[in-house]
Amino acid sequence: MSIKPPSHRHLRLVAAVLLLMPMTLVAADQASKKKTPAPAAAAAPASDVDPAALAALDRMGESLRKLEQFQLVSDASTDVVLDTGQKIELDGQVTYRVQRPNRMFVELKSDRRLRQLFYDGDTMTVYSPKLKYYASVDNVGKTLGELAITAQQDYGIEFPLADLFFWGTEHVSRDAIKSAIYVGPATLDGEAVDQYAFRQEGADWQLWLSKSSALPQKLVITSLDDPAMPQYEARLHWNTKATSDAKSFTFTPPDDAKRIEIVPVGVAVIESEGK
Repeated sequence: MSIKPPSHRHLRLVAAVLLLMPMTLVAADQASKKKTPAPAAAAAPASDVDPAALAALDRMGESLRKLEQFQLVSDASTDVVLDTGQKIELDGQVTYRVQRPNRMFVELKSDRRLRQLFYDGDTMTVYSPKLKYYASVDNVGKTLGELAITAQQDYGIEFPLADLFFWGTEHVSRDAIKSAIYVGPATLDGEAVDQYAFRQEGADWQLWLSKSSALPQKLVITSLDDPAMPQYEARLHWNTKATSDAKSFTFTPPDDAKRIEIVPVGVAVIESEGK
């Protein structure tokens, strides 16, 4: 899809959709609420929730929050269901460079789209290298956790895999999990892992956790709201020793880039409805 130079009013609306993130558990849950609900499933018995599986999630959350700096490359694929019911698989790659407590760079790359997000502790900037548009906003949070929450709630920007980092905090409830089981041991890229399967309203999801580090190595989410049951799959490659220069998190606009205004979600909705 080609985009013609928009008017000033449309420039602000474009900013609201500059980032199109892969599906996360939160996104899957929100999508289920917007669709016609499927028949309610019977509540899972307590025996379907293995305390050891939940404990594995706790270890994962602790390991993720202990990382002071890291690079994460996620090779992901997403099923898109056509009107005919046929499923099309789209591949992409997400790269994180993180330096706690408040610096991050994210790049989302596919055959059709390239988006980058910079956060230097003060300013969040979303940039489209192909379209040459960028949008910046200040005061979005003092920590990366606050950034993720503000970006989602105020601007509709969802960070891939963010739910994993929030596990074990007040932002993720155990009550959402209706089933949790240990599938068994496995090997991914030569590393020993444990496979777990979970179920919540609208989605089944699986995690493969490293036996040595408890870091997630693979994630599969299956949407239960669509009869075609599309999946999102990500293979995660960690470099916990990676270091990044402070300049890596600060956006310097190219000479031919055009700044546009990023609009809060509520304002964008009001404008689109013509109120």
